[in-house]
Amino acid sequence: MRPAGPVRGGYADRMADTPSGGATPAAPSPPSPALTPLGGPPGVPLPYRRRTWWRYVVLAGAILLIAACAVFMLFTLGESLGAEALLVGLVAAILPVPVLVTCFLWLDRYEPEPLKYLLFCFAWGAFVSTAASIEVNGFFADRFADWGLPETLTAVFSAPFIEELTKALGPILLLIFRRREWSGITDGLVYCGLSAVGFAMVENILYLGGYGYRTGVEEYGPATGAQQVLLTFIVRILIFGFAHPLFTAMTGVGLGIAARTADRRVRVLAPIAGLLLAMMLHGAWNFLPSLSLAIGQPLVALYGYIGVMVPIFFAMVGLAVWLRAWEGRLTERILPDYVRAGWLTPPEVAALGSLGRRHAARSWARRVGGDRAVKAMREYQFSATRLALLRDGMRRGLDARPADRQRALAEERHLLDTISAYRAFFVGRDPYAPVGIWDGERYHLRFPDGQQRPVDPPDEPVVPIPVVLAPPPPPVHLPGPPAWYGPPPPVAPWPPHR
Repeated sequence: MRPAGPVRGGYADRMADTPSGGATPAAPSPPSPALTPLGGPPGVPLPYRRRTWWRYVVLAGAILLIAACAVFMLFTLGESLGAEALLVGLVAAILPVPVLVTCFLWLDRYEPEPLKYLLFCFAWGAFVSTAASIEVNGFFADRFADWGLPETLTAVFSAPFIEELTKALGPILLLIFRRREWSGITDGLVYCGLSAVGFAMVENILYLGGYGYRTGVEEYGPATGAQQVLLTFIVRILIFGFAHPLFTAMTGVGLGIAARTADRRVRVLAPIAGLLLAMMLHGAWNFLPSLSLAIGQPLVALYGYIGVMVPIFFAMVGLAVWLRAWEGRLTERILPDYVRAGWLTPPEVAALGSLGRRHAARSWARRVGGDRAVKAMREYQFSATRLALLRDGMRRGLDARPADRQRALAEERHLLDTISAYRAFFVGRDPYAPVGIWDGERYHLRFPDGQQRPVDPPDEPVVPIPVVLAPPPPPVHLPGPPAWYGPPPPVAPWPPHR
């Protein structure tokens, strides 16, 4: 395996490049490893959180609201477009959805979010946000018409505000009721991005099926309708398909900052600032074509898109890629605390620092333990990332109430015991690695002469080199010929899926 970078030590070094910056509160020291049998089940269950009745009311209300809005949108679009145009628009609008969803899931590789929350955000944007927006925008279009003003003003003065607000409400509900599922700005981009993808999908049904296919059929026939669908698809999806996710990503940045700060002012102001920026960017986007028509200069819109919107888009893509890498490096900044406590070894932490190293570790696990070891390694990596995020939250003081702090400590111990159970499927099973023990500072390796000697960790850990985590036994002289490799531990029971 290729060598990994050194695991940095010290709080100042590990927290110097955190996005939020600022002083970090002291966190309690990690617990000492329990001397439990290798591969035993987690010894500390996650404490039960009592659910109040109003949480169930909110959950049931959100589900019913999404279902009602879905029925409303189906009826509204069917009545407006007709069955044939609705079907054409639906098929064409769904085509880019898998690509966009895959892009956001790519950002969420280190600590994937639960599927139910991703579906919730997508459905919220697709049905609740579109239903509210179509009603509010229709209301203001009628008012502008009554006042003798062009209806195009709706796109500038109404649509940006109601659409961005409603797209953000779903992720905001998740932040309020499921804050522990937010690991930072990356999750904000994912949740808000999926809400925007859902909104854009339903909006594109209207444009592709109505303004594209149905208008062309009514004027010149099916061939013209198909041609206009293709032209609309190229402009709205292939060229400008990033628009809605880009706008709502601004809100996602604000929500992600709020999720990882203990400052109450930042928790309030960051989402508001992100939402206002999303509204202004959306309004500017809609204003450019209106301005071009008003002054008779169509190139104004083109210059605005190329000179302003495209750079903002690439800047946001760069930020998302950087945040993805930062989330991977978080383990290298936080988990050394558990290395010193004896829960993990330096190579294991180094093996978590990038997706390439994680893939290499899973390939190694398959070689030494088969498919079961690969599954265990994957769950081990997810649990280790979750542990790093949890401890990072402790440092930031995210759990202000005593009950929340106690739950965080219990969850920390639960994750540590879970990690220990998963490690049993690949630790000590590599016939090409020496038998060793890590005591939090040095390795204790068995040499060919049968002696067990302490060895300082190298500056560049080799990934992976798993060793048993236990207090080092005294050196012993083994009977018979010297053995470089020890017998593998017994096969441990498969731990429960996460």
